Amino acid sequence: MNPIVLSASGVRRTYGSHQALRNVSLEVRRGERVALLGASGSGKSTLIRCLCGLETTDADGGRIEAFGQLLQAKGRVSPDIRALRRRIGVIFQQFNLVGRLSVMHNVMTGLSADAPLWRALSGRYDRNDQARALDALDAIGLSPQAFQRASTLSGGQQQRAAIARVLLQGAEVVLADEPVASLDPQSTHRVMEQLAALNRDAGMTMVVSLHHVALAQRYCDRVVALRDGALVYDGPTAALTPGFLQHLYGTAAADLLHEPGTDSLTSDAPRLALAA
Repeated sequence: MNPIVLSASGVRRTYGSHQALRNVSLEVRRGERVALLGASGSGKSTLIRCLCGLETTDADGGRIEAFGQLLQAKGRVSPDIRALRRRIGVIFQQFNLVGRLSVMHNVMTGLSADAPLWRALSGRYDRNDQARALDALDAIGLSPQAFQRASTLSGGQQQRAAIARVLLQGAEVVLADEPVASLDPQSTHRVMEQLAALNRDAGMTMVVSLHHVALAQRYCDRVVALRDGALVYDGPTAALTPGFLQHLYGTAAADLLHEPGTDSLTSDAPRLALAA
């Protein structure tokens, strides 16, 4: 059995009178592809932000570990949080790219955690770093756009640039928060196939928050479902039933079972051309 790379125990997070997470406990093992499902406001984004230390739990809100080390507990992050974050890549719905900078420059920020502070602030990277960034862009099919401004890319291309940044970072775990929510069907599947390829070819563990149940069924083996901040399902994707999904999503369940752009799908995800 593969080792546990992320674990949460009794995690609670409250905003004012709203309890966003209610005693959530789970474990994620190396190499898993986990879909995080739930209606809007169920706590998916809060959980992802807590798992990587961008949000702290309540002062009495449980404990989170990464790679067997404390990441945060009792509302405080570990002194080792910077070293742990190097091993965790985060992909957001909003892409988090600087539009006026080149795609290459944006991707190289994945090296910031390991670079000297002056280099990270100035954006000056050596030729070896630049070559590695080009390799990451080539692996996800964006090397021709390397020196374009990030603002000139389509939404799908910008999200793939964010994936290249995580690849360059050398992350062992990728947390993706609604990475395809604003994309058209063709871009949605291109991005999901790239994430699946990171898992298959680079061995990265994936936790992906998704809106469409059908995407989870296609791309993930395990589902963790939240409702009103509480974990209500943790098990195989194949075991999800229409009745449970109706309970989870209400009247929207039928629409979410339809896979976006099904007619345009290819049968297999492209393989990453990973640099040796």
